[in-house]
Amino acid sequence: MGVTHLPPTGGGSWSHTGIGRRTVLGALAAMAAVAPTCVASQTAPPLTVFAAASLKDAMDEAGKVYTAKTGRPVRFSYAASSAIARQIEQGAPADLFISADADWMDFLAKRRLVVAGTRRDLLSNHLALIAPADSKLTVRIRKGMPLAAALGAAGRLAVAGPDVPAGRYAEASLTALGVWDSVKDRLAQAENVRAAMVFVARGETPLGIVYDTDAKVEPRVRIVALFPDSTHPRIVYPAAVVTASKNTDARAFLAGLQSPAEAAVFRRFGFIVLAH
Repeated sequence: MGVTHLPPTGGGSWSHTGIGRRTVLGALAAMAAVAPTCVASQTAPPLTVFAAASLKDAMDEAGKVYTAKTGRPVRFSYAASSAIARQIEQGAPADLFISADADWMDFLAKRRLVVAGTRRDLLSNHLALIAPADSKLTVRIRKGMPLAAALGAAGRLAVAGPDVPAGRYAEASLTALGVWDSVKDRLAQAENVRAAMVFVARGETPLGIVYDTDAKVEPRVRIVALFPDSTHPRIVYPAAVVTASKNTDARAFLAGLQSPAEAAVFRRFGFIVLAH
């Protein structure tokens, strides 16, 4: 906004001609008309992104890059894709949804709760078997591997719950490898993949299955081995604007996530950036 110069408050022109009064009142009126716009832009609600828990570290950094570039604030809500999809279904005020699988994005798409034309597959990942950082356990991932024996007599396998993408990928992989039946009754199921990793990080379980990007940001665990991508459905992170969103920044932020600068952030955290 330009600078408005007001005339002096003293002098005969104010009382005798009325010109000074009209000038001042006009200037004040102009300022009043502009002021709400300035306040609105400064107090506009930040963009709200609901994202899969496994994205937290990378997405926090991506949000900082976007804000530094545009001056627009972004806030995130992280949880299992299943949980945040249901929250959106129930009317939670999200602007953008980023899932860890296609199924939960499809769940919202079938209900017309995301804008179909904005849907993009952003990232992929690998599934990893992890152990506490100081563990000496070794397991070779192969058909019929002795996973149950590696857990010991009373140990459990930490995994995300059956509705959570990471949990589904884990079950599919163990089934393909022929060992699901040997461990399905020995699971420590968590509400999301990060919570499953905490079980292992604390030494509460000897092994767990998470994304390798999760393990890379947690020094208390180590990757024992990666599961072959062929043993589970392709891991994909789709994103879309939420239909109920009124925030005009949603599409811009989604486009920004596909920029070279943001791609570099995701690669730094170990994600596979998908071509568009």
